[in-house]
Amino acid sequence: MDIQYHPGKANVVADALSRKAHCYHLSTYTWRPELRREIEHLNLQVVAQGCINTMIIQPTLEEQIKEAQRDNIEIQENKMKIGENKAPGFQTDEHGTLWYQDRICVPKKEELRKLILDEAHTSAYSIHPGSTKMYQDLKTKYW
Repeated sequence: MDIQYHPGKANVVADALSRKAHCYHLSTYTWRPELRREIEHLNLQVVAQGCINTMIIQPTLEEQIKEAQRDNIEIQENKMKIGENKAPGFQTDEHGTLWYQDRICVPKKEELRKLILDEAHTSAYSIHPGSTKMYQDLKTKYW
């Protein structure tokens, strides 16, 4: 079995025809019926030749922000102020993540902030009509 991964722009729009059983590279009609049904149910393809790829799984952006909050002194100070009722608008969730109103607090960590901007600017699922619009979109989620 070969599971193929197509990175980046190569996989933005799935080709509906590639999902049809009659487009597979190898015929499955000679296989045992129960094996053929299981392969079809899993929506897998059998490919005569292929290559081996590696998939790297990274934490989501929000998880990276939560992790960065744990080591940030300013974030920890704001958490203490919440307990003293000296930080209006700030709250922590059940996981201890600091939020300002309904926006997650991003620590002053250059690589993390660059990652957020890159995600907003270069993601295949984002539209970039200009820096003002991008800023307006980002400020609704991040503080």
